[in-house]
Amino acid sequence: MNVIGISGTPRKKGNSEILLRYALKPFENNGWNVKIFLLSELEIKPCNACDSCRETGTCVINDDMQGIYDAFRWCNAIIISSPVYFLNVSAQLLSLLDRHFAVDVEKPLEGRVGGAIAVGGGTTGGQTITLNAIYTWMLSCGIICVPGDLFGVKAVADKPGDILNQENQLKQAEILGFNILNATKLLQK
Repeated sequence: MNVIGISGTPRKKGNSEILLRYALKPFENNGWNVKIFLLSELEIKPCNACDSCRETGTCVINDDMQGIYDAFRWCNAIIISSPVYFLNVSAQLLSLLDRHFAVDVEKPLEGRVGGAIAVGGGTTGGQTITLNAIYTWMLSCGIICVPGDLFGVKAVADKPGDILNQENQLKQAEILGFNILNATKLLQK
């Protein structure tokens, strides 16, 4: 079984990346193949709306998105984390979500299981909007969305590493991972 994690933060070792790694622990502990994509280390250009992919089935932009397309086809489950930037997902993650358009006709994620994590610097509701954006994208891809204890994982943290002092949020991320793992196993039966 295969799972991918996508960290939408441009900040290396940011809080949303840390929570993503905690969410992936159950998969690692159960012998799954785990691939993590750190957008802080990848180049994903925005979609240029050329529509060439509709004619050729291939995106004309040559960047790191090609490996993510392959991972979409490979995975059984997906977890996406993002920091909250102006009440929404990061620009880096938005580019990735938009670029899925190139393979949308193929439906590589249909029937997969997924979950989301959002971390913001305050409590003004940006986490909920960010989770909604990720889950809406997942639903449009045919992904079966799985919650943590309640919805996705929401956290408040500002400086890099702040989340490591929040045991409850770290546990919530692991619960999300377990729920996705269990749902994927049930669907495979």
